Amino acid sequence: MPSRRRRRISGPTTRAAAHAAGLGDRHLRDPLVHRLSRDTYLPRALADDVGARVAAVLLTAPPSAVVSHRTAAELWGLQLPLQDGADRRVDLTVPGPTRAESRRDRLVHRLPLHDDEVTHRWGQPVTSPSRTWRDLAAVLEPAALLAATDQVLAGLCTVPDLERQLTRRPTGRGAARARVVLPTADVRSESPMESVLRWLLHQARVPAPVVQHEIRDAGGFVARVDLAWPEHRLVVEFDGDVHRDRDVFVSDLRRQNRLVAAGWTVLRFTSADVLGRPGEVIAAVRAALR
Repeated sequence: MPSRRRRRISGPTTRAAAHAAGLGDRHLRDPLVHRLSRDTYLPRALADDVGARVAAVLLTAPPSAVVSHRTAAELWGLQLPLQDGADRRVDLTVPGPTRAESRRDRLVHRLPLHDDEVTHRWGQPVTSPSRTWRDLAAVLEPAALLAATDQVLAGLCTVPDLERQLTRRPTGRGAARARVVLPTADVRSESPMESVLRWLLHQARVPAPVVQHEIRDAGGFVARVDLAWPEHRLVVEFDGDVHRDRDVFVSDLRRQNRLVAAGWTVLRFTSADVLGRPGEVIAAVRAALR
């Protein structure tokens, strides 16, 4: 006789839908099933897939619910730094009166929504990039918000789009933070942690650097550097994890040698410096600028 295959869920589902499909509670307790809340489930292989988590939560959300805040940022492909330990529930904005409540798999925000602030991403209702940015201003620290701002301005929306969001919602959580961060944004920034480093220097009132500055010597192009103060011939680089790879490390050393030979001072920092020793980072940059 052919072996009987164990039945299990194949995608986002609810308890009621699983029962209707002939699956009992014992199937929902299968180790290969991930329980999001009391009645939303996913195959465990999809537990970290944001699209699958959103689809499961929306199965039991009010029809007016729209994905927003951090979850919308994730759907738009934004990388939010400094979010270790952040709430991983699906953010939903529900306009108007509703009985919907936050629970294990969702965080419900009751905020008004305009028609032009709602669109679709991967087939799911989601706040527009500019509205997502305004919502993020209420839940992110300035450094992380600057990283998000740099990214949304690099193709998703424009400065006037963000300014209209502040005009539309000029008060409330995040309004003051958004006004402070927006003038510091720079679409040339190439990594979230580079944005965090830039905010650290901005807070310390270090003169603003040139972002992604191109340097040439007598032999031609030398490098495009993260941050530069050309009049001081100072370069500041943020080294992420990729710089640990041997080929990248070797290339970095050769590049740095050419910069030094061309008369530039080069300072390189990692996340351990920016997050763990910010005072020393600021002091090193200030000393080099003097």
